[in-house]
Amino acid sequence: MGLRSFGNVIGGKRVAASDGGVIESVEPATGVPWASIPRSRTGDVGRAVSAARDAFPGWWGLPALGRAAHLRSLAELVRSHAAELATIESRDVGRVARETAAGDLPACTEMLHFFAGMADKIHGDTVNVGPASFNFTRREPYGVVGIIVPWNAPLSIACAKVGAALAAGNTVVVKPAEEAGCSISYLAELIAESGFPDGVLNVVNGIGEEAGQALVRHPGVGRLTFTGSTDTARTITAQSAPTLKPLHFELGGKSPNIVFADADLEAAAVGVSTAAVYTGGAGQTCIAGSRILLHASIFDEMVERIRTHAASVVLGDPTDHATTMGPLVSEAQYRRVMGYLEEGRHEGRLVFGGRGAPDLFPADSPYSRGWFVEPTLFAVDGNDHRICREEIFGPVAAAMPFETEEEAVALANDSSYGLAAGVWTSDLGRAHRMVRDLDAGSVWVNAYRRIHWGLPFGGFKESGYGKDSGLEGILENTRIKTAWIDLGQSS
Repeated sequence: MGLRSFGNVIGGKRVAASDGGVIESVEPATGVPWASIPRSRTGDVGRAVSAARDAFPGWWGLPALGRAAHLRSLAELVRSHAAELATIESRDVGRVARETAAGDLPACTEMLHFFAGMADKIHGDTVNVGPASFNFTRREPYGVVGIIVPWNAPLSIACAKVGAALAAGNTVVVKPAEEAGCSISYLAELIAESGFPDGVLNVVNGIGEEAGQALVRHPGVGRLTFTGSTDTARTITAQSAPTLKPLHFELGGKSPNIVFADADLEAAAVGVSTAAVYTGGAGQTCIAGSRILLHASIFDEMVERIRTHAASVVLGDPTDHATTMGPLVSEAQYRRVMGYLEEGRHEGRLVFGGRGAPDLFPADSPYSRGWFVEPTLFAVDGNDHRICREEIFGPVAAAMPFETEEEAVALANDSSYGLAAGVWTSDLGRAHRMVRDLDAGSVWVNAYRRIHWGLPFGGFKESGYGKDSGLEGILENTRIKTAWIDLGQSS
């Protein structure tokens, strides 16, 4: 049986790469190729940008409610094909279908409806300068927005970025990660068949050094938004410098999850384990709570509670809704995470976990050749270790004790990242102090990994700048124009 084929979508048509190049998609659960996507080059990206530029006047020229109607149709298209999209994403990147089907796809539908509802609420201001002039501002789209999507949650991230850009009147070119092009490409093919205006949404697959770099450098792209690693963001910044296009980065994290002695310890145990780092996507989330800060008086008890929840994790076929954690996305990522596990054995005490796929499944299981890593916890004596400072992007956490609230804040903020943080406490005053003092773009209290399309999301420090979602995410897809109309001297 041959590989399933997915294409680019440019100008409303499914097309292959101009030179016929393809990239094999390897199923992370088995290590076996299952599909292919185009390996696009600079010329393919140029055609996609041209298609988006050609479509822009018509799309921006629509009344806002006209764009809203198209976004609502897109939302319902996602809803009607949610089951198949979830299965494709699970096979492509290893993210468990129960999480994608129950969480990501319904969220995609609802966020597209949200952006549709915001399309006619983008406006400027009038400014009273004086009686001799009328002064106001307009918010206008950039034109073509380039969108580079990572491999950990491609559908939900793409829908958030695409929805905001389209609502604001832009057209888009989406470049998925080379490890994760299948679900976005399939959705784009459905969109092209649905009567959506040609060229408004284009998808070009390829590797970062080729298609990604071409999109970053293209002078016809008015704005670029990227979710991914901090190192790649630095590269993009340098590559985009000749065109001076505005950039938006949602980058990595090394998020603290802090448990005080007065917390509901069982709720906290779930919140710092399966909700935060031992996730359906195997901890491959930028907001993973991979630094677990536990008050010294409850350290041992909490470690045991975390162990219990980690032991309940079910590894296996990510398309099976009984599976609660899938594999890592690729062999390269698997080897990287296994390297951190070896490092952790030297830096701290291995509390539980630490094994890879060959030790987790029988030799005759197809999953013994997949890229699974067991939920793993290290106990460390402080924050000055590689496993505490570098983003691992896997189901690996380090637990460390603290004595006082001030020490917890200092440990939490002792990071080059500032994406998110969690706090578990029954003290309302402490909750407000922690929200104020933690240097992170999102702070959850008695919850973790909660994201809503109505709320802005983005980080501080090396976790990036700019926001996805919320009104802020839409407004960042606009530029402000100031108008001054001279009324002459009043009589």
